[in-house]
Amino acid sequence: MALVDKEALLRDLTLRLDAVLTEQLIEEYISQEKRYILRDWEPATLDGGQFVEAAARLVYHVDSGNLNRTKAVNECLGYVEDPKNQNNHAFPDRKSALHICRVLRTIYKFRSDRGAIHIDPLFTANQLDSRLVIDNSKWALSELLRIFWSGDRKEVAKAIREILRYEIPAVGRYGPRRIVQRTDCTADEEILVLLRDGGEEGLTRENLGHFVGKTPGRITQAIQKLELRREVIRMSNGSYRLTDLGVRRIFLDLADKLRLN
Repeated sequence: MALVDKEALLRDLTLRLDAVLTEQLIEEYISQEKRYILRDWEPATLDGGQFVEAAARLVYHVDSGNLNRTKAVNECLGYVEDPKNQNNHAFPDRKSALHICRVLRTIYKFRSDRGAIHIDPLFTANQLDSRLVIDNSKWALSELLRIFWSGDRKEVAKAIREILRYEIPAVGRYGPRRIVQRTDCTADEEILVLLRDGGEEGLTRENLGHFVGKTPGRITQAIQKLELRREVIRMSNGSYRLTDLGVRRIFLDLADKLRLN
């Protein structure tokens, strides 16, 4: 599958879904994931409400044919759930619509009810709550992609991972070549930043040799160091890509180096 960036996904989805609500949905999901990686538990949990608002209004619009970008979540979901069977329904898969409604209600109710109660000094309820909200949001987004995205349905999970990529100002693209446009990065930092830009497909050793502004020996040493730290992994096709540990290091330690000097 070709790389799926946010703009391409939006262009595809908005052929069938409202453009404003779809962009809100994607932006809120990305915001949740970024906050979680930064260990910012409480905002990630609270942001779930905005994700639900966009998703509920999208499902309501498809099901009812009425576009209302400010309609209350309970009203949107209530129309779709329709316990008295009084409404006309146009959602392509009735059972899927009901499942999505249940998950959205779980997120919305849960995030409004929970407090910051600590389980133990190392693992807080906020972290668990945040993970629950994000995982349920990911499931709801996956269902909407499965139903409304024209891409390969088997590649939905990969598509979601790809849209979490974002443009990195420090990386310049000049034809087929990419460079880190900073002079204060070590070899391993340059590799991490470039692999973040490389996304799901990663970069080959040959790519890194062309793109990283260091000697071949230093590049090899840096790759070995990153592999030992489990921050990059060599895939079966020979390309290198970031692991979750590598992504976490970028967000926690290298955020400043994603920007231009």
